[in-house]
Formats: sequence, C-alpha cells, structure tokens
Amino acid sequence: MALILRGYNMVLYAMAFVAAAMLVWLMVSVVVSVAMRNIGVQPFAWLFTSSEYALLYMTMLGAPWLVREKGHVHIELVTAALPEGLRVAVSRAVALACVAVCAVLAWQGADLFLTNIERNDYDVRAYFFPRWILTISFPVAFTLMAVEFARFVFGPEILHSGEAGIHE
Repeated sequence: MALILRGYNMVLYAMAFVAAAMLVWLMVSVVVSVAMRNIGVQPFAWLFTSSEYALLYMTMLGAPWLVREKGHVHIELVTAALPEGLRVAVSRAVALACVAVCAVLAWQGADLFLTNIERNDYDVRAYFFPRWILTISFPVAFTLMAVEFARFVFGPEILHSGEAGIHE
C-alpha cells in the first residue's frame, strides 16, 4: 500500500511540475511572440497554438495538486462563524459535493475522450492535432481531484480551516 501511495504522490507532483513548466512556457512564448511582432516578423503558428494548449494542460495538471494543498479559492466566512463540530460536518459535506461534481466531470470527460477517438476528431488550426490528446486531460485530472477531495471527506484533515481572511 505504501508503494501505491508513493507512486500516486509521484504522479501528482509530476503533474504539478509539468503545470509549472507550462506556466514558464507561457511566459516565454508571450515574450517571444510580442518581440517578433515588434520587429516586424510574423510569430510562428505553433507558438500561439502551443500557448493555448498549455493553458488547458496547465489548468488540468495543476488542479489536483491545488486541491491537496487547499490552494483553490474558497470563502471561509461562513465556516468561520460555525462551531467546531458543525464546521467539520459542513466542510466534509462540501468536500463530498466536490467529489460528486468531479466524478461526474471525469465521467463526461472520459465520454468526450472516447468520442474523440471513435470519430477520429482533429483540432485543425496551424496543424492537424488529434483532439483526444487534449481531452484525455479531463478524466485524468477530474478523477485525481475527486480522490483528493475524498481525502477531506474520509481523512483526518478537513477542507476548511474556519479562519476568515488571509493567513499566509
């Protein structure tokens, strides 16, 4: 079991690292594209397309890690006003709702992925790009997010701290 958990953690952190690298790529591609336009050269077609794809992948690959680190935006105003026992119950209920939503989105993402493969869909812009390469990120990311939210449902830690405001 420890080996499975270590492998899972490695996958989660590898996805977060790739998302961070894509953020750097977005910065580089924007700077290069603007510089090319300023000197009167048409930017490469793949530069813009890769930036668009990086936005999707960066979001999908980084989201499960953000759930683990409680890095998603959420409002503590209500949970801060609740007594400890009720706060724990509400936090676990919210996490359970998040598991359900992520499970539905993972299921629908898998259906979209399989439809893209079945139809042999392509994203036609600068290049013909198999669309399934984009949509595979949906079932993978939402499944991992469901797992991470489930940790807040069944684990010792809860999603909400009960502290309103910024505490960094």
